[in-house]
Amino acid sequence: MCGIAGLFHPATPKPVDPARLRAMIGVQAHRGPDGQGVWTAPGVGFAHARLSIIDVAGSPQPMVDGEVAVCFNGEIYNYRALRDELRERGAVFHTDGDTEVLLHGWRHWGPAMLDRLVGMFAFAVHDAKAGTLFLARDRLGVKPLHWAELPDGAIAFASEMKGILAHPLFRRRPDIRAVEDYLALGYVPDDASIVAGVHKLPAGHFLLIERGRSIPRPRQWWDVDFSERESGSAATLGEGLLAHMRAGVTSRMVADVPLGAFLSGGVDSSGVVALMAEASPRAVRTCTIGFEEAGHDERGYARTIAQRFATDHVERVVRADDFALIDTLVGQFDEPFADASALASYRLCQLAREHVTVALSGDGADEALAGYRRHVFHAGEERVRGLLPAELRGRLFGTLGRYYPKADWAPRPLRAKTTLQALGMDGAEAYARAVGVTSPEWRARLFSAEARAALGGHRAEDRYVAAMRDAPARDAIDRAQYADLKIWLPGDILTKTDRTSMAVGLEAREPLLDHRLVEYAARLPAAMRVRGGQGKWLMKKALEPYLPRDILYRPKMGFVTPISAWFRGALADEAASLSQSGLLRETGWFELAELGRIAADHRAGRADHGRTLWQMLMLERSLKRLF
Repeated sequence: MCGIAGLFHPATPKPVDPARLRAMIGVQAHRGPDGQGVWTAPGVGFAHARLSIIDVAGSPQPMVDGEVAVCFNGEIYNYRALRDELRERGAVFHTDGDTEVLLHGWRHWGPAMLDRLVGMFAFAVHDAKAGTLFLARDRLGVKPLHWAELPDGAIAFASEMKGILAHPLFRRRPDIRAVEDYLALGYVPDDASIVAGVHKLPAGHFLLIERGRSIPRPRQWWDVDFSERESGSAATLGEGLLAHMRAGVTSRMVADVPLGAFLSGGVDSSGVVALMAEASPRAVRTCTIGFEEAGHDERGYARTIAQRFATDHVERVVRADDFALIDTLVGQFDEPFADASALASYRLCQLAREHVTVALSGDGADEALAGYRRHVFHAGEERVRGLLPAELRGRLFGTLGRYYPKADWAPRPLRAKTTLQALGMDGAEAYARAVGVTSPEWRARLFSAEARAALGGHRAEDRYVAAMRDAPARDAIDRAQYADLKIWLPGDILTKTDRTSMAVGLEAREPLLDHRLVEYAARLPAAMRVRGGQGKWLMKKALEPYLPRDILYRPKMGFVTPISAWFRGALADEAASLSQSGLLRETGWFELAELGRIAADHRAGRADHGRTLWQMLMLERSLKRLF
């Protein structure tokens, strides 16, 4: 795992200053603490920070062979098979790692080599003979890649945004549309950037820039298709799913350094550990963090799995008031990021790095196999929507939702306002709101008139509505999962895992996001994913021989951070001071008096605005750091 950066002059091959490359990779040194390399040629330069995982002593980067140079972040899990195939075609290898596969793969297959790669990756290839720069990102967006056009016409790229911002010619200015997206979703999605002019190469896309030609749009080279269906019994399909899971796990256990796993005691991480234990000749190393609050602490479940599979297990308790990490996270994420579970993820990665260099995670199963509660709710709501004409349903449920009292304090069955409102809407619009943090109505109250004018009608939810409308899918669950895989997964889950693991020099691998597993899961009948109020139904059935029922069928917890309590306690003054922020006032984007009322209502217990206050706090800190 590594950090990469580079410069390319597409018009004329101007000299590239190595000092600028060193600055761009220097700010990403945490991604590759084992060494740095810089390479330049007429009109191009690459820089690399290495975390040595495979071929530890060899495979230095940037790697150059004749007229082809590569700069690579990630892992190609099938590199040995590809090496054998390329040798048969005449390729001569000088290293034992996976990087050189990209060099020879480019020569023999060009962009088509992407279809042959199994792994997580973001890389650049320069072909001096063709005069091209090729940038590519893996299918699901596990590894990040940012790029921008500089005032002198050069193209700059880097793993993290800070790499581009380190270039002295780049001019920083904020994009108000990304602020709208962030407030709605809690993160800045991949099709947006808080810094105008910085682009994120979308997951499953490549960008081929040819010298002397205009910069094209990125091209999609992979997509997940929910429109086909596997046939067979639950037992047969479950065996197929388990085989894909096993292949995803075993392929990601290849490393020349200590390897382990994150273990929460939930279904996903427990399943990964079970399959690791099945394949490993020695005890699997597992890492767990817990909380002092019993309702948030999953250590007991994790211990059950650790004992069942005789793992080499370590755990640590972290404080619920671990908000001292705020500035550390702001620096790591560059853009504002309001998923408060990043605090716990960072501490988990710190613990893991004390014992291993590579850790397998359970990320991705919820998106691939419909594991979120919102998937179950959406399926039920769509059944109700199908019973009534849209116009009648809108009048009936819209009216009920408008007048039903909001009761966040009540037992869940009595908190029907949100459900009634959702039933009055189109399914895609309702789902877009369900995945959000701050509703359009609350954003309208927070934004100033000037900000609303500057947005020009841009609305964060529209990307979800469009993704669900255009999805290659058969039914409502397909469409919701497709949108999550395209927007939520790379924007929130994988960004969180990448930044928190790379911050401490740890490589995290996601075996349940093996693209062959994701493609298989997308073909499963919807009833094999959601059934009887259970998400990930077939996955749980397939894992019954491995895991106890109280692990498989207990309510989902995840990392829970008590931010609402913070803003009534230790962070109450921070919340109140937001309405007096000189930086927020200077932007002119917000109604600061409204923000003050929100903070006061929350502190007094009249309402729960903890998530919105956390968003605004992280936004202010990020803007301060960036601008």
